[in-house]
Amino acid sequence: MFSSRSPVLNVHGETRDTVVFVLNDFINDNVKLENEYIGVIHGISSNILKNRIHELLKCNRNVDSFRINIWNPGMTIIKLKIKANLN
Repeated sequence: MFSSRSPVLNVHGETRDTVVFVLNDFINDNVKLENEYIGVIHGISSNILKNRIHELLKCNRNVDSFRINIWNPGMTIIKLKIKANLN
């Protein structure tokens, strides 16, 4: 379950192109650390970053599921596939 201790990446200031590398590195690092839930703060202004991030998450083999945080629509919560989930 996502909590206040879950790792969070803030991508404010990134572009559609640079967010690809930042997000993939963040996901890969958290898979290695076996963190099941992570968050990405993308903001809510024009949805450019949110839409790009969701495109990337749909294609990432390490992502089990993702959803918008109901309390903060400028954040996406991601559930990762980790070894503990593969049993």
